[in-house]
This record gives sequence, C-alpha cells and structure tokens, in this order.
Amino acid sequence: MALTGRPGGPPLVPPGRGATLAAELAVQFAALTGVRVDGARLLSERAAFTGRRRGGAVSAGGACRLLPTADGWAAVSCARPDDPALLGALISADVGDDPWPAVTRWLADHTGAELRERADLLGLAAAPVLSPFLHARLTAPPSNTVPSNTVPSNTVPPSRQQPVTTSSPLDGVLVADFSVLWAGPLCAHLLGLAGARVVKVETPSRPDGARRGDPGFYRLLHAGHRGVAFDPLTGQGREALAALVDAADIVIESSRPRALARFGLDADAAVTAGTTWVSITAYGRAVDRIGFGDDVAAGGGLVATDHDGHPLFAGDAIADPLTGLTAAVAAASAPAGGALLDIAMSGAIAAALDPAASGHGNRAGRPSTPARRTENGWVVDTEAGPVPVAAPRRRPGQDGTAAALGEHTAEVSAELGLSWPQMS
Repeated sequence: MALTGRPGGPPLVPPGRGATLAAELAVQFAALTGVRVDGARLLSERAAFTGRRRGGAVSAGGACRLLPTADGWAAVSCARPDDPALLGALISADVGDDPWPAVTRWLADHTGAELRERADLLGLAAAPVLSPFLHARLTAPPSNTVPSNTVPSNTVPPSRQQPVTTSSPLDGVLVADFSVLWAGPLCAHLLGLAGARVVKVETPSRPDGARRGDPGFYRLLHAGHRGVAFDPLTGQGREALAALVDAADIVIESSRPRALARFGLDADAAVTAGTTWVSITAYGRAVDRIGFGDDVAAGGGLVATDHDGHPLFAGDAIADPLTGLTAAVAAASAPAGGALLDIAMSGAIAAALDPAASGHGNRAGRPSTPARRTENGWVVDTEAGPVPVAAPRRRPGQDGTAAALGEHTAEVSAELGLSWPQMS
C-alpha cells in the first residue's frame, strides 16, 4: 500500500490479494526448505533500497507510465537504452530523448489493441490496462509444464503444511542462473539461501541490467553467488554454456525460447536429461511478447483506481517479486527426473487477482480504499480495527558482496573441465 496511490495523497488498497499470496508462498517455501522469509515484505523490498515512493500514473521505478488511449488506458515501459528509439518506431515519429509527449498524443488517437499489436512487432513492453478481475484467460502451457497461471500444483497448500523442515533438499544443488532484473534473481537468491550453489551467467556485451540499478539491492539478490561471463557467439562460449547446463541441477532463465535457441540451449533436452528448468517469461513460453513487472501487472488488472476512475500503479513492479516467489516454490518442489516449469508473470498476477479471496480489493473499477492519516502514520480501517500501512523495509543481516561481471569464469570453467584463461 505504501507504494500505491498518488504522490502526496494517501496510500490506496490495491485490488486482489498479492500480499496474502506472497505470504502463503513464503510459508510453502519454508516448509520445503527451512528458509523463512516475510513474503509480503519482499514485494516492496526494492523500494526500501531505492527510496522510491508511490508515483500514481508513473511507476515507483520511474520507467513505466499509465496513459489514456482512444478506448481506455495503457501501461507503456521505457526501461532499456533502445526503448526511446523503439517508441519512435511505434508512433512513426522522431521522439528525441523524451518520448513521452509524442507517445501520449499518439495513444490518445489509437486503441489499446492497436498499441499491443504494434508493440509486439517491435518488442516493446506495453499493454492495454484491463479492469481488475477482467483479465483474459492465459494460453495453456504444454502438458509437461507447471501451469503458468497458478501456484504450482505439486506444492502443499498452506492449510495443510507440515512443520518446517530442518534440512533443505537444495543443499549442494547447482543452480545455473541465466535470468536478469528481479523475478529470476529473486528465485535464485531464495534457492541460494536454502543451500544451493548458484552460478550467475551473463554475456560480456550484455550484463544484467540490474547492475545499473541500486547497488545495495543488487548485492542482496546476488551476494554469495559466483559469476561467469560466456559469449554465446563464439564456439568456446557455446561449449561452456552447454557444459554448465549439463552440470546444473536447476536452470533459471528469463528469455524467450527463440533467444535460447540462438545460444544453443535446449530446454526440452535438458529436462529429458533430468534437469529442473525454470522458465520465467512475461506471458508464458508459448507467447512471444515482452513485458516487465509494472506493465504486466497493469495489463493484468492489478491497478488501483482513483475517484475519477483513473488507474494508478499498485506497488513496485509487483509482478516481479510475486513471480520470483512462485518460481522458487516450484523449483524447490519439482519432481525428480526433470521438469519444465513454465512460470509467467501474468500468471502470478492472475493468481493475485483471485476474486473469490479478495478483501478490500477494487472491483470493477470502483475507487480504491484510501488509508487514513493518524499521528502515528497511515492506517486502514477494517472490521477488525485499524491496520497500519507498512513502509518498505530492508531485511536485516543480508550483507555480502556480489561477484563482478565474469569474476569466476576461469574457476567455474576449470570445474567443468574447460580451458578458460580469461573472460571471453
């Protein structure tokens, strides 16, 4: 709530049950691994490092905006260095360094469907905003995957949890983490807390974009992990990537399948060989669309609503941490013998917008419930009495050092039986 609402205005209750879902997932992860985290707190953890606050129609991270279209609203992200040029291509105009004025004018004359069609062709993260609980049914994944629109079916429901285990099934497990930004790295981080050995994989020319973000938050997710950098455009790099995947017990990636194919990586072959393959995408492996945490959440209907009916961002890229938690539970509970876990960020949002379990959630565009200011801070009035609005907070005792780009390339290569005199 602290990250939902307009700047200077009261925090608003977002729709659905995202915090409750995050707490339930954390309970499941603890039962599986013995590692306890506050799932609800994880949803706002990045903001505790960056100091960002609620921005209304501008995301807490600043890279996404909610803009009116000819038939509604849309969430448009401009997060990557190439995105201003792509937004110019979207509207067929030179937008300069600030694309927002021209994009805003273009959207006013075009529908959300037109935006989505053109954005998909260009590889832009943009989506029309759906009303809460009116999101479309997700494309069904292949039969050998975990459904991307639900918490994995082989996890234990919170109401039937066993006591927290004293030892983790992940002790010593090798995790190859190809993912970037927040969702996948959070999954890898949680598996690492449970005893897994995590190797972060990057390419020399395209490191994880999160390295450009808050250094403290990056250290939180990556401390204690070894880092390698392999160039998939070289024979040596492709050989090293293949060897690492062959050795890994769990692979985490956040790329579309055709991008993996260019790297020479085959998820189906790895699963057949016994690997647990965690595929984190915006809309599922079968849907070739780009999306980030804010635009995916808004596109799925997880937005607050002001008294004028305008959508406002709910939380900070909330699809990312919800997906990271979902993926960690799925990986920790995956069956032996190999599994392809198709985890879609849009699926995590759909699970958080379960209308049957929503309390104060905004329904059908009704204005979101505001908090009330007291001398001790913001509170929400409920049937059980006033409940304080929790501010973003860092986890204590999470100090550590994150590996520099490619810092352990030679070391890991030697363990894989490869000759690697320097980063390549």
